[in-house]
Amino acid sequence: MADTKGGNLSRLVLKQAGRAKEKILQNLGKADKTTDEIFEEHLQNFNTQQVNATRLHKDINNYLRCIRAMQTASKNLMETLSDIYEKEWVGQDMLYVQAQNNEMLWADLAHKLSDQVVIPLNTYQAQFPEMRKKIDKRGRKLIDFDAERHAVQQMQNNPNRNEAKFIKAKEQMENAKRTYEVLNSELHDELPALHDSRILFLVTNMQTLFAAEEVFHSETAKVYSELEGVVDKLAKEVQKGTLPRKTFPKPQPITNANPVITNSSPNSTLASPPKGEWTSSDEGKTNGFDKLKNATNGSSSRSKYGGISQSPTKDYEPIGGHSDTNGTSRLNGNGRGDLYDIPSGATTGNLPPGVLYQVKATYKYQAEDMDELQFEVGEIIDVIEYEDPEEQEEGWLMGVKDSTGQKGLFPANFTKPI
Repeated sequence: MADTKGGNLSRLVLKQAGRAKEKILQNLGKADKTTDEIFEEHLQNFNTQQVNATRLHKDINNYLRCIRAMQTASKNLMETLSDIYEKEWVGQDMLYVQAQNNEMLWADLAHKLSDQVVIPLNTYQAQFPEMRKKIDKRGRKLIDFDAERHAVQQMQNNPNRNEAKFIKAKEQMENAKRTYEVLNSELHDELPALHDSRILFLVTNMQTLFAAEEVFHSETAKVYSELEGVVDKLAKEVQKGTLPRKTFPKPQPITNANPVITNSSPNSTLASPPKGEWTSSDEGKTNGFDKLKNATNGSSSRSKYGGISQSPTKDYEPIGGHSDTNGTSRLNGNGRGDLYDIPSGATTGNLPPGVLYQVKATYKYQAEDMDELQFEVGEIIDVIEYEDPEEQEEGWLMGVKDSTGQKGLFPANFTKPI
């Protein structure tokens, strides 16, 4: 058995050496080679087809990986939105349902692409390595045939040839020729058939891909339309002020058990409240505090904003840090501290008479009623008091646009104090 293996190995080495010698002679032009122009055209088509199939296989697999990454990212995003969307808000159940639908659509798309696009593409591409082996074998058999043909030609031109060896060489040439012609004939049938199959495969594969994408985007559009509707309803409730909110008890006023002692005189006495401070009368209490007595001297007149224009003279000093550095009241002379709370950060100095403070629009607001004020982002609005305090609504302010002088109601949460 060892001798048999050694003999086969030696024959294989001699055959490979003979093929290498024949190829060198053909490349140097010292030996002719059999050519087949039709086969060369089939081979060129095969090489192009294999390159395109490999490229398509690579890009489709990369596309599927991206789809799965987007599936994971979409799932995480929807879970986050469902978690931060509070239960009291409108549409919380609908948001959860649509998030589940969106996740199923992504999973269905990834499954279709994997089973109906990638697997057929793998089968299509698996044909090329086997066909390549057959083409390479044909090339080797062609070299064997040319080598045997050249050996016969040399012996035929030698007058002193050995006839027995010449007959044997002719038989070997015929065997090599038959082997080559069988493979060459098969490839002449298989290569054109494989090349033509590219059209049907591409049509079927791409139809499946595009149909799956069409269904996915059509259904996800419906999902996102429902989600947009949920958010729109929430926005409308915020604008109207009907969104349920948690109510908290207001803090009780802090009472100082220790009396305030003044050192203005040797005889220490309890400090009496100065004129114009908070009083202890039962009328006008707001959130546990007494109303501020508005004691002013001089005449007053109605300004264009509907406020009271007052003279600078006053006979009281507001307490609690409600006065500006120039001595003017934070209420800008309106005296309506029981109805209007000046927000922190609002500037009340150097404003026209009747203006409580100014705000700047942070969102665009479209008026829905005749008495509402419409404005764009960035516009300045003067906040004034209601003509009838009974008409005041929570979350809404009365104001005048600084640019046009238009007067009307507007939601406070669409602006910020300046």
